[in-house]
This record gives sequence, structure tokens and C-alpha cells, in this order.
Amino acid sequence: MMLVCYACDPAQSRGRRYPQAPALTRTEYQRDRDRIVHSTAFRRLVYKTQVFVNHEGDLFRTRLTHSLEVAQLGRSVARSLRLNEDLVEAIALAHDLGHTPFGHAGQDALNDCMSAFGGFEHNLQSLRVVDHLEERYPQFDGLNLTFETREGILKHSSRLNAQTLELKEPGGVGQRFLDGTQPSLEAQLCNLADEIAYNAHDIDDGVRSGLITLEQLEEVALFDDFRREALAEYPHLQDAAQARRLLYETTRRMLSAQVYDVITATTTAVQATAPTSVAAVRQSAPLVQFGPAMRLKSQALKTFLLHQLYHHPQVLQTMNQAQQIVHELFRAYVADPQEMGEGFLARAEAARGAPNSSSARARVVADYIAGMTDRFAAREHERLSGLKLL
Repeated sequence: MMLVCYACDPAQSRGRRYPQAPALTRTEYQRDRDRIVHSTAFRRLVYKTQVFVNHEGDLFRTRLTHSLEVAQLGRSVARSLRLNEDLVEAIALAHDLGHTPFGHAGQDALNDCMSAFGGFEHNLQSLRVVDHLEERYPQFDGLNLTFETREGILKHSSRLNAQTLELKEPGGVGQRFLDGTQPSLEAQLCNLADEIAYNAHDIDDGVRSGLITLEQLEEVALFDDFRREALAEYPHLQDAAQARRLLYETTRRMLSAQVYDVITATTTAVQATAPTSVAAVRQSAPLVQFGPAMRLKSQALKTFLLHQLYHHPQVLQTMNQAQQIVHELFRAYVADPQEMGEGFLARAEAARGAPNSSSARARVVADYIAGMTDRFAAREHERLSGLKLL
């Protein structure tokens, strides 16, 4: 497929931190995708929480299935907009590599633990994973991904962290958070595909869990419009025995409508701006977007999920226990780094003589905990404390 002039061309990539000869049969972004898929951090995502802790059910989404759904949605839109599908896929598959066990509850707990040592941001941690923490190559740490993939992985950054990145890599992935420019359209697309994916699959998981009902979802216009449409075409779905099919058909229509809306709204924005290069995209306002009506409906759905699912007492109870696990693991490893795995123990010992040694050692502990799966974190906590919380 011929790419548009403002799509990322792998032949024009800003390159890798450590120069490498091109692959014989793959583009640079295909090579990035393959490195991500074969990474240890990617495999761990299968046992990391999306909303429900892994042991609560075999069919709930995990960070891995979420990442695959983001990649599918992103590629579908990229194909229609003639953007680089391979880059979109690489960013989508890597965007949650730095997520902690236990989802956002784990992230919040680890950020609290690290408050005196620079905090914790899962987007920045994903970049740390691909830049430093993966150990697969003899010549360098990390996966040595292209600038464009790394830029897309760093979806958000505090100004302080961006300044730190800029000192280490002038003009690199932290610069746009300081000068107010935008990432590539492929990175912008992944951000929106992420939102579309988790809204849809959290509805599915929420209904499957019994914590939200189809009746409650009738309050949400974005869902109910397509529920009514599905029932008008397939009246037999009103039967209670067909509730699962009704949910699937409604969600399918909702996803399709959002994808088409993004394609239409983004095409309109691009035509109005008329960028002629990736550099022009970076100087423009964000271009990948919903139309105004869909944006309002999407926001209303997010608000519904926040109150009815993420803040459901049953979810909060589990997440409170998860946060206790993270807090107590952090304290235990800081007090006795020998309880960590061998590689992290070596890093913690090396940090003793470093400037700001307390901060350096705490960061090693944060790296160790962030890399854990839900079940490993729960087992480690039980081993160290004698308490079984999850």
C-alpha cells in the first residue's frame, strides 16, 4: 500500500540509539514489532491485570489481550488512512510493557512508594523496559527500537521526567513534552485505539463479571444506540437466553462506529491542516481524533465505567488488597535487597556507591516490582509476609 506523504516511512526513520545494519527481509518497524513480541516483558502481560485480577476468571482481558486488541483496531484505522500499519502495531504491542501487576491500582501504589524518589509512570517504565531492562543482546541493554516506536510508547510524561530524558538524549523522545509539539500520526492513532479498546472490552468484562448489567448500560447513549439498532434487526435477541449475543452484537457495532468516526474526523482534520511531511504533523495540533458528538459519547461511557465498574465495591476491595501487596513488597525489598532476584540484587548492590544511592536502589526495587505478574507478586508477598491476600 502506498503511504501518504505524512506517514512514517521506515526508510526515513530517525534510527536506533545503537546503529545496526538493516534487516534483509523486514522494514525497521517490522523489526521493532518482532523484537517486542519476543521480549520477556511482552510474555508477562498475559498474567497482568486489566481490570480483574488474573485468578478471578480465565476469560477476562489481560494486558496482553488488551494490547492485541489495540493493535487490531490501530491497524484497521491505519490501513484506511494510509498510515504505517507496522509502526502502529509495534507501538500498540509495546505500550503497556511497563505496567505494574494489578493494573492501575498497582501503578498508583508503586508511584506512592516512589514519591520521594522521582515517582513512577507506567509510560516511562515501558520506555525503560525497551531501552534498558530487557537483556537479550550482547552489544546493548534493551531492545534498541527505532525513535518512532519509542516516541509512541512514551504516551505521557511529566515535565520533570521529560527534562531528565532530554539531558540524556538531546532532541530525543522527551523533547516534545517540553516544546509542545506532537508525535507522529501513528503514535496519535495508538493513543485513541487504546481508549476505544478498553472502553469496549471493559463493558464486556464488566457484564461477564456480573458487576454491571445490560439494563444499566441503557443509560449510556454510545452503547444503547447500538443495542436498539441490533434489536431492531434481530428481535430474537430480546430473549434473555440471547443476552450474550446481544452484548457482542452491540459492542461490535459500537466499535465499528467509533472506527469509522475516527477515520472521518481525522481525514477532515488532515485535509484542513494539509501536512506534507511527518515534520509538519509534529508542528500541527493533534490530528487523530473523534468527531465532537462521538467524543462526548465516549466520555460519557468512560464516566459510567469509572463509577459503575472501576469504583465498584468488589473491584475496590481487590484493588485495596493489591495496593497493600505492592506497598509491603516495596518496603521488604528496600530493607533487604537479597530477597530480590539475582540480577536485581546485583543492580541494587551496584547502586550503593552511586550518587543518590537511596534513589537508585529504590528505582531498582520499582523495576523489579513493575516487572512482576499478578500471581508472582501475590506469591512473593505471601512468602515474605506469611499472609495470603489474593
